[in-house]
Amino acid sequence: MDIIQLLPDHIANQIAAGEVIQRPASVVKEMVENSIDAGATNIEVIIKEGGKTLIQVVDNGCGMSNKDAKMSFERHATSKIKKPEDLFSIKSMGFRGEAMASIGAISHVELNTKLTNEELGCKIIFEGSEFKSQESCICANGSSIKIKNLFFNVPARRKFLKSDKVENKHIMEQFIRIALANSEISFSLKIDNNYVFKLEPSKFRQRIINIIGSKTNEKLVPVEEETNLVKISGFIGKPEYAKLTRGEQYFFVNGRFIKNYYLNHAIKKAFSDLIPENQHPSYFLNLSLDPKKIDINIHPNKTEIKFEDEKSIYAILRSSVKRSLGKYNIAPSIDFNIEPSFEIPINYKKTITEPKIRVNTSYNPFENKQKEVLDNHKIYDSISKNDIQKEVKLNSSKYFNFFQINNQYVVCNNEEGLIIIHQERAHHRILYEYFTKNSSQRFASQKLIFPKTIFFSKKEINEITEIKKELKDIGFQFKISKDSLEVNATPPQCDKENLQSLFEDVLKCKNEDYENLNEKISNKISKSISYNLSIKTGKKLNPKEMEILIDELMNCETPSVSPYGLNTFLNLKINEIQKKFSK
Repeated sequence: MDIIQLLPDHIANQIAAGEVIQRPASVVKEMVENSIDAGATNIEVIIKEGGKTLIQVVDNGCGMSNKDAKMSFERHATSKIKKPEDLFSIKSMGFRGEAMASIGAISHVELNTKLTNEELGCKIIFEGSEFKSQESCICANGSSIKIKNLFFNVPARRKFLKSDKVENKHIMEQFIRIALANSEISFSLKIDNNYVFKLEPSKFRQRIINIIGSKTNEKLVPVEEETNLVKISGFIGKPEYAKLTRGEQYFFVNGRFIKNYYLNHAIKKAFSDLIPENQHPSYFLNLSLDPKKIDINIHPNKTEIKFEDEKSIYAILRSSVKRSLGKYNIAPSIDFNIEPSFEIPINYKKTITEPKIRVNTSYNPFENKQKEVLDNHKIYDSISKNDIQKEVKLNSSKYFNFFQINNQYVVCNNEEGLIIIHQERAHHRILYEYFTKNSSQRFASQKLIFPKTIFFSKKEINEITEIKKELKDIGFQFKISKDSLEVNATPPQCDKENLQSLFEDVLKCKNEDYENLNEKISNKISKSISYNLSIKTGKKLNPKEMEILIDELMNCETPSVSPYGLNTFLNLKINEIQKKFSK
């Protein structure tokens, strides 16, 4: 009995849609790329309810004839591939002929399009791969396509779409990638009746500044390199502006955004010894090379490509970035050509005495009560004056003989043996539990004498706006502008000079687990804030502070691990110590 049969077109289209259209952002990418291929100089994207209700893309491109408009919804219908050889020299953004068919299979689509030299355009309606109508209409040159009720006939896929905020975040990222790669085109993005971006045609550097923020201009270092294999142009960020997140890392190959961890490693190596291991440099780099030497047809979303000679490109990229860092005096270098005017004259007849350093051996930084590093978590609980004045009472017979090892570990005796505590992780656990237990109430704020302004990209500003309430509840007070925050107050003992990295760490924590609905965003913020406010390795503590640390740690619900799951202490019992000396 024969059991193999051809799938109906509507089912085949839905399967294709599962590969090409993963979420609303995928629709935005495909539609905007089609507009670019149509020669548009102005593209507008309109989003409602995270793209679930409406995605509209309006362009002033060449438009389509009546026949082409209908044909565009057929599978594998494309104007960009004529013969097999064309697959090895692809220069257009879209070429598979699957986008329109896939989108039409899982949504309600309304297309209005008109050729430049025609008086009337045409209007086509598709619903779930089913052609509904086609009629002449009056419309502007170019195309306007509305995608409504995405995944209306695939409830399982629609059910797993995330919140509007999450979907808008992905849409914004796709929009930024395309807008950066095509700075000569005017773009606008409108989400729920609010314009997020309005970008005029500009040079590449200005487009970066318009998208990331005005402060970006001083961060950029030009990169220019041209070889027989590849031409590299664009900008890298100065090492001092490296971030904890990878949000400002963009590779474009022949005008197409790509992800390539191998080439990212080349950039990282070029910045070695200039930035810490946990930080990431910014870069906005265009790679131009012969289309025959790359394969962009290995992934449905075309964000991953294969290079014919990837190792050579790696070496060229690394060396060109290192050269730019040196050329613009970013990387440290030794100048053996000493300028005579800077030479210091030495009087050899005069006896040179060794300078004497005076040290106040009785100085203790912890005696300054206004800046105690470790008054347990009560430094944050200034809501109740009684709690501030309350001293921690310890059972001195339980813990005794406190001392530090390498200003990193606190060691003490107890009745069973020795306890070795990692002071940074322990304090992180203490603060984290205090923040989470008191998340229902607002924390105290300490006003800054001079407000501090910190700069972020527009995307980061939007993310901070989303968690503004949680940040204010934890003690921050700030005003949000287009590309910066003006911080007026912080939690007590917060490092005012480290606010930029603190907020970056909050965003990193938020984005790493952005879609986990089981953990509240306030917990993520508490985890990040408590880490930044905890005492660090290298901080010398006095015996009283060691006592407080141990007592508060042992009163925690989960004292044995930090909020990141790392061990906070080691308990060496007497019998274990005796076993070490049994031989």
